[in-house]
Amino acid sequence: MNTGTAGSGAARLALPDFPWDLLAPHKATAAAHHDGIVDLSVGTPVDPTPDVVRDALAAASDSPGYPQTWGTPQLREAVSRWFARRRAVPGLDPDAVLPTIGSKELVAWLPTLLGLGPGDIVGLPAVAYPTYVVGARLAGATPQEVEGLAQFGPPTPATTPKLLWINSPCNPTGRVLGVDHLRKVVAWARSNGMIVASDECYAQLDWRPEADRGAGESGTPSVLDPRVCDGDHSGLLCVYSLSKQSNLAGYRAAFVAGDASLIAGLLEVRKHAGMIMPRPVQQAMIAALDDDASVDAQKERYRRRRDVLVPAVRAAGWTVDHSDAGLYLWATRGTDAWSDVEELSRAGILVAPGTFYGPGGRNHVRIALTAPDDRIDAAAQRLTSI
Repeated sequence: MNTGTAGSGAARLALPDFPWDLLAPHKATAAAHHDGIVDLSVGTPVDPTPDVVRDALAAASDSPGYPQTWGTPQLREAVSRWFARRRAVPGLDPDAVLPTIGSKELVAWLPTLLGLGPGDIVGLPAVAYPTYVVGARLAGATPQEVEGLAQFGPPTPATTPKLLWINSPCNPTGRVLGVDHLRKVVAWARSNGMIVASDECYAQLDWRPEADRGAGESGTPSVLDPRVCDGDHSGLLCVYSLSKQSNLAGYRAAFVAGDASLIAGLLEVRKHAGMIMPRPVQQAMIAALDDDASVDAQKERYRRRRDVLVPAVRAAGWTVDHSDAGLYLWATRGTDAWSDVEELSRAGILVAPGTFYGPGGRNHVRIALTAPDDRIDAAAQRLTSI
């Protein structure tokens, strides 16, 4: 826990240390390898941004006026089309869409934007993206790991979350929640008057065979899927980013969609706070959302890298758990995560310890697919010596 200096903001908010700062000594060890480091510790894209997106950004670069916090009607309509075409969610109201400055910003500030504070509980997965906890702390609310809905018993204001985060495909585990699971979560949340926020940023990177998916799905099911919510988006928010599917991490291009009344409330606060996506980025998002070919081509790049790493990791003695979707392998040898990080760093490979994602990850490491092909090949070769 970062106690900071006396009176510091971090101390008052009880924020954790930034996890990746703790990897510095292991990064130095990996960088000393005679053939250089293979950095598989973060999920940052390394492949080119599609030309059609870059062209749209350039064409909109003469933008002297203030952009719209709500996003242009054309952007919100593009999101609606994308949901119908790629996520099996027809008829999404464009008025129920709001662009955000990357998805991490929305995750970190959503509890605050919703008006949560001291005494309120934010539920989150037991093994999860660290920013869910940070978002609760920033609001002064209490983060609470949710292993299963049965843990709550009879609902009370003191024990039941006001906001429940779900994450499918999960970062870091790659676990996918099916329609039946999502449907039960939504029904339970509605019966207890809570908001469900579903982080679906890796949904277009689903590695499961077609037979394991629903009809017409090119990715994992959304919380807004009519099979999940019966076409009623009340109390539901879906968060999505174009960083992974379109190599737009540097653009900070994301959105939240779902309950129109919740979106309207978020919009009003964001207007006051100046949380506005630049208009050139909004235009680039439209191009990316309509560009299925580039998304499919990028997925195939990651598939090839995954096909190289998975057998190499297994041959080196690790078990790959879940990892049905997303950009990571969730691997374990049943040993301490930090000792595995240290051993891999000596082979010039940097990975993230599962402890970054909660105590439940103490025996796992997260291995990213986001490295150029030659570095992935190098990692696979180095794993043979471990």
